Amino acid sequence: MDVKPGAGVSLENSRQEVSAEPKGVLDPALAAQKFRLARFKPAADLAGFVEYFWIVAWDLRGQPGHVQKTLPYPCVHLVFDPGKTAIFGVMRGAFEYRLEGARRALGVRFRPGGFRGLLGAAVNTITDREISLSDVYALDVSAAEASVLEADGDAGMMAAAETILRTRIPLRDPTVDLVHGIVDRIAADRKINRVDELAAQVSMSERGLQRLFGDYVGVSPKWVIRRSRLHDAASRLANAEDVNLAHLAQELGYSDQAHFTRDFKAIVGRVPSDYRRSAGAMGDASSLR
Repeated sequence: MDVKPGAGVSLENSRQEVSAEPKGVLDPALAAQKFRLARFKPAADLAGFVEYFWIVAWDLRGQPGHVQKTLPYPCVHLVFDPGKTAIFGVMRGAFEYRLEGARRALGVRFRPGGFRGLLGAAVNTITDREISLSDVYALDVSAAEASVLEADGDAGMMAAAETILRTRIPLRDPTVDLVHGIVDRIAADRKINRVDELAAQVSMSERGLQRLFGDYVGVSPKWVIRRSRLHDAASRLANAEDVNLAHLAQELGYSDQAHFTRDFKAIVGRVPSDYRRSAGAMGDASSLR
């Protein structure tokens, strides 16, 4: 299949940007100095399985490289990156990417559960794995990559990506809406800290909820709850909120601060107090520029 940028697609000059904070980006003040991140909602016919597009662009020529660390969400991503284009299952650990020179990349973030119909198998079969674009779409990966990355501007890149996505649109599956709603509920309600509490709220058994998440999300509901709370913690600490760490640990459902500190360091690489200090200092410095 030949893919041409924007073929057969009418794209408006402006697309609706995603306004919610990208909580998974660690050290956000420093990150903003190193690269541009833009996120846009998909066209209406793709919104049933695509949550949004993200575009990262950087120009670090003549500067040291930068390693950006992120805490992934419970979502599958399709990433168009020079020589590295692939589909990534949910990554349970922190994700590190080294930025050098001048480049750009485009990602498709699928809705939680939204990739199930395209994969044709339980999403947990690709957790912590990457698969080829050609495993899902019948196309030449190099040509598809070039069609996206050589397009003009953000709009052109998205148009080319949407052309590819339209070659295979999954059948409407109401379970995707159910799953997405449960994941949104976890993120919105900080009081949900246990799987049994969540199961009761959505009128499901714990076992049924576990099976649903393995099949459609790729990770357990406990993982999603814990990751969401770590997203919250990292965001609040990076924004220099005056928060008592013991109280924060309790809010996040930890039995004590020591367990929270251990989990936070394991995924972020720093204890909460050090992360707050370093991320906050970088934010103060950037505000003076």
